[in-house]
Amino acid sequence: MDVVCLDMEGVLVPEIWIAFSEESGIPELRKTTRDEPDYDKLMRWRIGVLKEHGLGLKEIQDTISRIDPLPGAKEFLDALRAEAQVIIISDTFTQFAMPLMKKLGYPTLFCNTLVVAEDGEITGFKMRCEKSKLTTVRALQSMGFDTIAAGDSFNDLAMIRASRAGFLFRTTEQIKKDNPDLQAFEEFDDFLAAIRAELH
Repeated sequence: MDVVCLDMEGVLVPEIWIAFSEESGIPELRKTTRDEPDYDKLMRWRIGVLKEHGLGLKEIQDTISRIDPLPGAKEFLDALRAEAQVIIISDTFTQFAMPLMKKLGYPTLFCNTLVVAEDGEITGFKMRCEKSKLTTVRALQSMGFDTIAAGDSFNDLAMIRASRAGFLFRTTEQIKKDNPDLQAFEEFDDFLAAIRAELH
């Protein structure tokens, strides 16, 4: 049986940190896992920037409440979920993701958790497990599932490479250039057709 494992940000919804960077007027918060492969380093740096500017969870959640899924994402997900089990595996946090999951029809999401002080300051984060995307795909495979994986960033490549089939979606030119053997798509219709062709 197949399980399709999808990244969330950049694939189904806009990048939360980029949206927050634009709303808060802090350009350095535009940096994502497309730019910095070390997620731990990236998050520690982001928390430092938030502290410096006196911003916390509430301000980010206010921005997230105004974010909609990418055009066509919900329809793509609905069509895919009618044919296969789908798990969204993201390095985001439950405190960020839930409003977006509602707009996507509550698909299954595996992600991480923020550590938040009583005053709303983000003081840290708890990763679900080490190398969460690859670890999850390997765990699914150990239970007898075949995985098909897709994403757009450096931190998606391990789960894509470990899966029976894997794709890039709306990724950077650099990632495409570095991974010429992976099919890369820009439109949901083409992406859906490619996944359907791999389903058993």
